Amino acid sequence: MKALQLVEPKLWKQIDIAEPSPPGPGDVLVRVHRVGVCGTDLGGYLGKFPFFSYPRIPGHELGVEVLAIGEGVSNVQVGDRCCVEPYINCQQCYSCRRGFTNCCEHHKTLGVMCDGGLTERIILPARKLHLANKLSYEQAALVETLAIGCHAVDRGQAKAGENVLVLGAGPIGLSVLEFVKLSGARPIVADISESRLAFVREQMGVPDTILIDGSETDILRLEQMTDHQRADLVIDATGNNRSMVRAFEFAAFAARIVYVGITQQNLEFPHAPFLHRRELTLLASRNALSRDFVRIISLIESNQINTDTWITHHGVFEEVPMVFPNWLNPEAGVMKAMIHVT
Repeated sequence: MKALQLVEPKLWKQIDIAEPSPPGPGDVLVRVHRVGVCGTDLGGYLGKFPFFSYPRIPGHELGVEVLAIGEGVSNVQVGDRCCVEPYINCQQCYSCRRGFTNCCEHHKTLGVMCDGGLTERIILPARKLHLANKLSYEQAALVETLAIGCHAVDRGQAKAGENVLVLGAGPIGLSVLEFVKLSGARPIVADISESRLAFVREQMGVPDTILIDGSETDILRLEQMTDHQRADLVIDATGNNRSMVRAFEFAAFAARIVYVGITQQNLEFPHAPFLHRRELTLLASRNALSRDFVRIISLIESNQINTDTWITHHGVFEEVPMVFPNWLNPEAGVMKAMIHVT
């Protein structure tokens, strides 16, 4: 059975792996149809994602078909189309027992800490499958990306009428943007790329954008948009340490800041003038919860989230090693690439 493996940073290899065994109790055998590519995969390819280990079969944004079910499985049946919640949790640790399955103490994300879905067939826990029979396989593969944004906005408790600044207009920033809009808050998007901001305006219907240049002008633009109040909620989706530190400058008094992007750099910021004086709340957002997947499937089914504009690039399984480097090129204009496995 074919699979694609990152042997080390920037080195793809197509390999043959053994066929999965029949699914055991609580498990399901699925055929992988679509694999979405996200910042984690790009970071893994470049060797810049902190939790990625090698060699590794990537793939955690999956649209799959159920081929066989193990004993005791009742939530799905053969032939079902599903999306995958790729966060494998132990169900026993203190975090899991309190319902924080997204930050299990022994957490493993498919395709990051353990082999993922960039292969033809894979065994998965049935509890990590979510029915998506009304969605296409590509839409099913988008659910995990959207779940990251959903959880981040929930962490920030976005409210109707608030000004919410989203830093970074990549795929995670766009997923955040979807749920800021659904919250009734006013989204403002900032990025260093004018082409990405144009996408936000033209395809996502968000008129308020700021082209970041790193100067005081960035703050002035935000103040002009917010009657000098700045942002009630700032969500950083860049994973850039300089941007993450600068998020404090954009925050209003008594605002919240959510880090959904990940950096390997240490963060240093002045305590007195920002965090203390403005009594800011700083939050991290990791992965997502099962309820987020259920909600997103329903939102796509009811056309409250339009996925038509999301996927900008496609690649066939065999050509991934050749096209993948180009997907990192800003001039390629990639928002979301989708790999066709079958």
